[in-house]
Amino acid sequence: MIKRVGLFGGTFDPVHNAHVALAHAALQSLALDEVRWVPTGHSWQKHHRAASAAHRESMVRLAMAGTPGFTLSRIEMERAGPSYTLDTVRELHAAEPGTEWVLIIGQDQYARLHTWRDWPVLLGLVTLAVANRPGTGLQPSPEVQAHPHRAVPLPMLDISATDIRARVAAGQDISQLVPPEVARYIETHRLYTGTAAGGKTPHGS
Repeated sequence: MIKRVGLFGGTFDPVHNAHVALAHAALQSLALDEVRWVPTGHSWQKHHRAASAAHRESMVRLAMAGTPGFTLSRIEMERAGPSYTLDTVRELHAAEPGTEWVLIIGQDQYARLHTWRDWPVLLGLVTLAVANRPGTGLQPSPEVQAHPHRAVPLPMLDISATDIRARVAAGQDISQLVPPEVARYIETHRLYTGTAAGGKTPHGS
C-alpha cells in the first residue's frame, strides 16, 4: 500500500492557528497517512529578519504536539543556503521511494507558484493541494492553473504571521491567533520584540 504524505512547508515565523487548521484539514480531507511539517532554513522569497530556525522549530513542535499523523522534518533547516521546495522533494523521493507526496500550499503561495524554482518539474513530482480560501482574490498564473490540483476546504481564518509579529512588537494580545503554548513561548523568549532571549537572531527565511 502506497503511503500518502502531505508536505507542509513554511517559515512558520511564528506558526499560527491558520497553519494548524490547514494541516488538520489536509490530513482529513486528503486521506493522508501523515502531514510532515517542514520549517524552512533560509527562504529565498522572505526578506524580513526571522526568528532563528531553532525558535521556529520549537514553536512548530509545540503547535503539532499531541496530534497523531503530524511529524516534523528538519531537512530544510539542515541544508546550507536557500531552501527550494524542489530540492526537498527530490531528496525525499530518493530517501523514501514509493511514497506519494502531496504538496500542501496556501492560496497566496499558489498565486506565486509560477515564481518558484523549476515549478513545472516540481509539480511533476507531487500531487498539488491548495487551501481553499474564498474571497482572497489571489489567482495563479494561467500556466499553473492549468495543472490539476486538489482543493483543501479551510475555515476562513484571517491570520498572518506579519500581523502577529507587529502585534507582539506593539505589546498587543495574540492569544486568539496562535496556540496557547506558542504564545507562551513567544513571551518567554521575547521573540519579535527586538530583545529576543538568547541574543541576536540570524537573518532567516
